[in-house]
Order: sequence, then structure tokens, then C-alpha cells
Amino acid sequence: MTDDTNKHGPEATDEVFDAAPDATEAAAVAEPDPLELARAESAELRDKYLRLAAEMDNLRRRTERDVKDAKSYSVAGFARDMLAVSDNLRRALDAIPAEAKEAGEAGLNTLIEGVEMTERSMLSALERHGVKKLEPEGQKFDPNFHQAMFEIPNADVPNNTVLQVVQAGYTIGDRVLRPAMVGVSKGGPKVVAGENGDAPTA
Repeated sequence: MTDDTNKHGPEATDEVFDAAPDATEAAAVAEPDPLELARAESAELRDKYLRLAAEMDNLRRRTERDVKDAKSYSVAGFARDMLAVSDNLRRALDAIPAEAKEAGEAGLNTLIEGVEMTERSMLSALERHGVKKLEPEGQKFDPNFHQAMFEIPNADVPNNTVLQVVQAGYTIGDRVLRPAMVGVSKGGPKVVAGENGDAPTA
């Protein structure tokens, strides 16, 4: 027999059978453990669940904050416009000469009372919706709530104290609706922050 014939004989068959167990072992090693696969999938699903829960919690908080802001500040534009009307009512009252008020004409006094009542009613309605008037006179100037229009030389009070209010300021909730236009002191002692608050120093 030739070499080719020997390759197709019984020895060749033994070679094929010897190779088969090796392939089966390789397949058994390559196949992943079902328990490990289930654990990995469980960990991945748990991670996705935790991320989704955190996102939903953040969305709930953000929505609550947006709803609260909408309730508190939705009237801000309207309130700002109404402040201009209130200012005009006050200007009308201030424009009436003192002599005319003292003369006590019935028609004029009735008109004055009506304008004053309208102004009070408007400010009261605004206050019910969270709009509050600032009372800065005598307080330290705060650029977050006040707008300085001019300085008043006064050595008796600490520097940057509000001495005069030119136009009233208002807040809505914890936001400034309109800053107060004020005159502040100049030339007095400087204010430094102490342990128990602000204390003037020479």
C-alpha cells in the first residue's frame, strides 16, 4: 500500500476520533455559565432601575419647584404694571396743593378720599398676591434691593445708610419686583461687620 492508501485506512479513522473529544472540550469551556449570565443581567437591570428612579425623583422635584414658582411669580409682570398705576395715583395726590386741601372744598376732599382709597385697595390686592413694599429708610444700603440715585452728606449717620426714598420698591416672594430708588448718606463713620452685627466705627 502506498502512503495515500494508509491515510484512508484505520489509522486515519483513529485520528478523526481523537480530534472529536478535543472539540467537545473546547465547546464546553467556551459556553458561559447560565448563573453568571443571570447575575450580570440582574446587576445591569438593577443599575438601570436605580438610574431611572433617581431621574424620576429629580424630575418630580423640578416639577414641584416649577409649579411653586409659577404660583408665586406668575403675576409678576401684571404686578409690575399695576405698580406704575399706583405710582400715578400717588403723584396725583402729591400734586394737590396744601392750600386746596386746607380749604376743605367738599368736591375736592371727596376726590382725594376716592383716590386714596383706590391706591390702598390696589396695594392691598397686590399684597394678597405676595407683593410687599420695601421700607428701606434708615437701613444699610443693599444693592440687591435698593438703587442709589444720589448721596446726601451727613456725618451723623454711618456711610451708605438710606436716608430718603424717591420711589418705593417692592418684592414678590423672595425676588425683587422693583428696587427702591433711594438717597444714601455720605461722610459719616464707616460700618464694619462685628460679631453682633454692624457697628459704626470712626
